[in-house]
Amino acid sequence: MNGQDFESTALEYYKHAKRLVKIVIGFTLLILGIALIVLPGPAIVVIPIALAILAGEFVWARKLLKRLKKEVARYKELYKKKVPPEGGDAS
Repeated sequence: MNGQDFESTALEYYKHAKRLVKIVIGFTLLILGIALIVLPGPAIVVIPIALAILAGEFVWARKLLKRLKKEVARYKELYKKKVPPEGGDAS
């Protein structure tokens, strides 16, 4: 095995290891986030972070994250319409 073969093999192992670490961390955070829905904790923060990590590797996570962003934007708009501006009449 010459030096170039060794470098390319080492690079491939590194890429696979990096991908595996991202997947393990992403799924661990996703499971933790799902558990935090019923346990006290910031599930609203943990789940999107997990999906963002997994979105780099899986299409389903990318689609779910995109849908989540759309829903957040929709609820933001609803909130803006329902909350009167500061200094305005609350009636």
